[in-house]
Amino acid sequence: MAKLKMSKKAASIDMTAMCDVAFLLLTFFILTATAKLPEPLPVQTPASTVQTKLPETGLATLTVGKNNVGQSVFFGMKDRDIRVATLELMGESRGIKFSENEIAQFSLIEEFGVPLSGLKQLIAMSNANRNKSGVQPGIPTDSLNNELKDWIMYARKASIELKDKELDFAIKGDAKQQYPQIRKIMDMLQDQKINNFSLVTGLRAKPKTN
Repeated sequence: MAKLKMSKKAASIDMTAMCDVAFLLLTFFILTATAKLPEPLPVQTPASTVQTKLPETGLATLTVGKNNVGQSVFFGMKDRDIRVATLELMGESRGIKFSENEIAQFSLIEEFGVPLSGLKQLIAMSNANRNKSGVQPGIPTDSLNNELKDWIMYARKASIELKDKELDFAIKGDAKQQYPQIRKIMDMLQDQKINNFSLVTGLRAKPKTN
């Protein structure tokens, strides 16, 4: 008996559903990604093999580095509500009143480095101009006007009042930074009974062992 020959047709796969899933995933990653904000005082941190992550909340960072003005120290707080409360406490202590709009704008600034007297001018700037080199000279740390010490003190007070917990601190210093400047910041923290703090480092590959 003669065999029936089946006609062969080229197989086709409908990729419409796969394309929809791919675009949904792409949209999800774009919307949930966090853009890296420009740093007003970029520093090259020393390398380390330690991989402990800093907390995402309840953290204040002291960045120590050098810009075209000289040695500078910047201060930053992760939590917006703590930033606002700290600013209000600092303003009250120095007799400076900030408007609601200025407070709202300051709550968006993660890190800054200007004397309190120049903070209003900094807040009024655009983010691009604010982060230009040399615009922020650093927070005063001299013995006659140690504003950094007050920022630390009031940030801790704000954290306790709002979160009922102590604020964590981290020092982010440039790898080429002279030790006495870092030591000065460490002494400032210890003077306020802050004996536990982190040192920010970059990741270095572990040495190979035979």
